[in-house]
Amino acid sequence: MKSQNERLLEYLKDHGKITQFEAISELGILRLASRANDLKKSGVKIFSSMVKVTNRYGEICRVAEYRLVEV
Repeated sequence: MKSQNERLLEYLKDHGKITQFEAISELGILRLASRANDLKKSGVKIFSSMVKVTNRYGEICRVAEYRLVEV
């Protein structure tokens, strides 16, 4: 069984970016910021920025998006 960090890194390699919603729905990761921080501490270059998304009520919200810079 892969760890959450391994699943996150694999997802970032495949998709390049991830938001909290994707982390929960695709990977079962509830604390994306913590896992991204774990990867950063291990030397993986991850950049985060705030992006606008539309929630299920049609409202515009800002959420963190994590991008893989290089592996």
